[in-house]
Amino acid sequence: MNHMSDDEAQAAPPDQVQQPTPLDNEDFEKAASSPAGAADEASDQIAWADPNHAISLHNVTHRYQGKKALDRVSFVVEKGALHGFVGPNGAGKTTSLKLVCTLLQPQAGRVRVFGEDVVDNIRKVRTMIGFMPDHFSTYRQMTVNEYLDFFAAAYGLPPARRIEVIEQVLSLVDMNHRQNDLISGLSRGMQQRVGLARVLVNDPELLLLDEPASGLDPRARIELMDILRALRSMGKTIFISSHILSELAELCDAVTIIDRGEIRFSGRIGDLLTNPQNRHTLRFEFAPGSADMREALAQIEGVVSAEKSGEGAGYRVEFDPARLDANQLVVRVASLGVPLVSFSEDRRQLNEAFMDLTTAGVR
Repeated sequence: MNHMSDDEAQAAPPDQVQQPTPLDNEDFEKAASSPAGAADEASDQIAWADPNHAISLHNVTHRYQGKKALDRVSFVVEKGALHGFVGPNGAGKTTSLKLVCTLLQPQAGRVRVFGEDVVDNIRKVRTMIGFMPDHFSTYRQMTVNEYLDFFAAAYGLPPARRIEVIEQVLSLVDMNHRQNDLISGLSRGMQQRVGLARVLVNDPELLLLDEPASGLDPRARIELMDILRALRSMGKTIFISSHILSELAELCDAVTIIDRGEIRFSGRIGDLLTNPQNRHTLRFEFAPGSADMREALAQIEGVVSAEKSGEGAGYRVEFDPARLDANQLVVRVASLGVPLVSFSEDRRQLNEAFMDLTTAGVR
């Protein structure tokens, strides 16, 4: 792979995929004995090979020059999901993506796409995926149309079909009006749109996007998120790696958090953001300029604690459900005589969950 770009590698034949380095005995024994992956039992294998899982990593270990990039990693991405993938730099995100898109082979464990093993059925897997790496090659002296036609031809589309497909994907990313422009003259945001159009020319079921919003201005990021929502509504499964946590929380219905090559959480966003200690807590927001309400809130019978939340007139109130239910609490807070702007269930922000689940330090 040393002389190939990520774009060229996507269509590489199996003998050009980076071959796995065997694990030493200690690593192999750990991978084989992992509770997440063990075993070769038929029921376990059937579950991990479920075609309703767009992606499944089962007890995957991978390393570079003796350093673990992934350590017995297991998680699934459901078919039709918009699934976020987050972690600090060096956590193992790009390695995981390259394993899924067949640019690497796992040294231990199994990786499947829609139930198909990425090693045993590499060519079939490649027909089902579209991979957009963080830094991808754009042939800058080509026009947008020439660039897309080149990749459509690489996928074997006949000329008439290529014209139709290019028109469709450019319309989807709103770039029809720039199809005859040189790529070198496009902004970063427009080049990202062209890159996304490129991964759509073979109509893949699964999109693998590595930091697609990197370097984009706020408007371009918002427009990209709208495009991803449209693709999801068309039935595509989208697996997106990003550092922009607030946008992932709004965009995705599930998330996987990885740190130092290990999975810290994988599941629905709602489950991650639920109060982690199962405390019964509501957030209240009073009118701006209101007096400090902590003492008044704490004196309500059944309230365990009241503390400030943020810089405004917001408060987080924990209560004992055996003495006071949520409805009663809202009524009593409203009766304090201070204008109440809003109240809501106490939920963590994704950045709070991320900080709780990951560790500090250079990887």
